Amino acid sequence: MERKRFPFQIALLFAFCTAALLNLSSSSDSDTIFYESFDASFDDRWILSEKDDYKGVWKHLKSDGHNDYGLLVSEKARKYAIVKELGESVSLKDRTIVLQFETRLQNGLECGGAYLKYLRPQVAGWKPKDFDNESPYSIMFGPDKCGATNKVHFILKHKNPKSGEYVEHHLKYPPSVPSDKLTHVYTAILKPDNELRILIDGEEKKKANFLSADDFDPPIIPAKTIPDPDDKKPEDWDERAKIPDPAAVKPDDWDEDAPMEIEDEEAVKPEGWMDDEPEEIDDPDASKPEDWDDDEDGEWEAPKIDNPKCVTAPGCGEWKRPMKRNPAYKGKWHAPLIDNPNYKGIWKPQQIPNPDYFELDKPDFEPIAAIGIEIWTMQDGILFDNILIASDEKTATTYRDTTWQPKFQVEKEKQKAEDTASGLSDSLSSLQKKVFDLLYKIADIPFLDAYKLKILDLIEKGEKQPNITISILVATVVILLTVLFRLIFGGKKTVKPAETSNLGDAGTSQTQECSEEREQENDKEDTTAARRRSIRRET
Repeated sequence: MERKRFPFQIALLFAFCTAALLNLSSSSDSDTIFYESFDASFDDRWILSEKDDYKGVWKHLKSDGHNDYGLLVSEKARKYAIVKELGESVSLKDRTIVLQFETRLQNGLECGGAYLKYLRPQVAGWKPKDFDNESPYSIMFGPDKCGATNKVHFILKHKNPKSGEYVEHHLKYPPSVPSDKLTHVYTAILKPDNELRILIDGEEKKKANFLSADDFDPPIIPAKTIPDPDDKKPEDWDERAKIPDPAAVKPDDWDEDAPMEIEDEEAVKPEGWMDDEPEEIDDPDASKPEDWDDDEDGEWEAPKIDNPKCVTAPGCGEWKRPMKRNPAYKGKWHAPLIDNPNYKGIWKPQQIPNPDYFELDKPDFEPIAAIGIEIWTMQDGILFDNILIASDEKTATTYRDTTWQPKFQVEKEKQKAEDTASGLSDSLSSLQKKVFDLLYKIADIPFLDAYKLKILDLIEKGEKQPNITISILVATVVILLTVLFRLIFGGKKTVKPAETSNLGDAGTSQTQECSEEREQENDKEDTTAARRRSIRRET
């Protein structure tokens, strides 16, 4: 009897699994608001901008090493713009919305963008072929890298209900762009409780709150008060914390005219010094070239060589006493600084109520009516794929697992094999990735802004020359320690000049120009002399 029931149990289990899968598929489909796989050509579905600035050619090509198509940036140093209108605008209010897409920087990214713009409904009469950088968007999201910029942007354009003005609100301290050439998937999850989460390859990199002043710049909710633009600093307001002591008097023995250095009177000319011998002499073996023309080339002079007699002597030429520091030198006298009795502090305008201030419980998101890619990039080979808008995180996870994960694993294995072939061990390759990820995070530290360009320059060199990874790390640590020491112990005090020129910036500029002209003239003289002495010998 048991054996007869067994097939029935199998059939029942099969039916249950099938129903579950169908239910999951149905649920996934219902949560998928928009999806673009680029399996088919984008023609007639995505509209190219016809604006003159956008000369870049989009292509429908396979990702390198895969049988998977995407939308490809095919030319360097071009502006690109393409847009896809949605059949129905997508509301971002009062529900979870997931924005997700894949990007592969097949030739790296030194300067350019790889982000998407989620456009809000446009003005009446707007056409997709008119899409450009002025087309208003609701959200901009994705990688951007150039110079000091290295971030995964998230920018919300929000309308101020008081002023009616749309303001760009940038996510503070966004994650950095992965530094390799693999396919990466970027996910932004907008929650109805004002939470924002940014994921890269399914891993959370940033969590923020839309209404927190700590997370967006400028804050979505403006400050209650602002500086009064009509408030003026009183004329008698003294901001000097220290002033020269008016009672101080220059000491009688203070000689401002004493030179900084004087001759060393105790110095004695070394024995054997050859006063009558020059340090250089004409090369006795040199002869005037036969084709030298005195009228055209000037009077020929033999090239100089070191005087062989001076090699063993302590010196040649006129002997002069060396200079030494003048013990009587004190420089220009300045009265010592004392606390300013009239000091009132640094003046600030008074605060007044902000006429544009408003309160709200949730952002007033604009709906998404279209998806656009509008970028300027110096690199080609940027591939976009699997653009998704969903109303459920699980749907986005499913797409990542089925569309991105298999490609990423293949690319990782290929990169690992290439690293091994080039002599890099797995552990070293992994270490380099961790080091570069760490360095990008260090570069984003706010108090290192002054050194960000230098750090990013080091990182780029390290990415191009992996064998110097440790050196790059050491250099960055040195920069970090330098900044920390300055923060703890203070930097060097700026020494004020004894006399201040009234020329200001103009005077400085003129001085620099004169110096440059003098250097150019000296270069010309040196070049002329060198030509007279040796150009004919070289030929």
